[in-house]
Amino acid sequence: MIGKLKKHALVDWQAFDTVLLDMDGTLLDRHFDDYFWEQYLPEQYAAKNGLVLAESRQQLLGLYKKREGTLEWTDLDFWSEKLGLDIPELKIQIDHLIAVHPFVIDFLRYIKKNGKDLHLVTNAHSKTLDIKMRKTAIGGYFDRIICSAEVGLAKEAPEFWQRLEDLLKFNPARTLLADDTEKVLNAAADYGLAGLVFVAKPSSQRPIVLSAQYPSIVYFKELMYPV
Repeated sequence: MIGKLKKHALVDWQAFDTVLLDMDGTLLDRHFDDYFWEQYLPEQYAAKNGLVLAESRQQLLGLYKKREGTLEWTDLDFWSEKLGLDIPELKIQIDHLIAVHPFVIDFLRYIKKNGKDLHLVTNAHSKTLDIKMRKTAIGGYFDRIICSAEVGLAKEAPEFWQRLEDLLKFNPARTLLADDTEKVLNAAADYGLAGLVFVAKPSSQRPIVLSAQYPSIVYFKELMYPV
């Protein structure tokens, strides 16, 4: 298993012009999302439909599983209609749990200081993006923010990366991607992205899980050193 990156272990920053960063779990603490989908929403769905919590959670987890890796999985309008609940409003009710991971702001400043093109690339729905950008105020660091719906595919799809290159005009051989999902990194690797980094602690409430395939970091400070 590949351990945490050591100083100078992965990134020769002179080799990269473009940095692509995932949002949930990578820049932001995934505890918010885990709690929302696994606890808070099942509670609301149970109350609405007269279910015990365990039954509600089982039903919802089954629905989630069928749509993982698709645009529907993150489509708040889809889930609002499917479940008969106002999903964006429910997210706002617990938005105090939205948090930026340690050292993320320092890293974003570091990347911009060193003249790299910086883009946020997320599967999140535009309404989720709006909620989180208002709460965290990190949007101003990015040259462009891309939601998968704009591309028309989830990041797990190999074709996503060709479409993204068409939008952003980056050179895959000089581009680095950081993400907390191996399936996304696999798709990017197949397309030819040269730099791939796995975020091994997406949630502050869950243990570190290192990747067996990709160099892993816990915090972005591990990628910050003189260029």
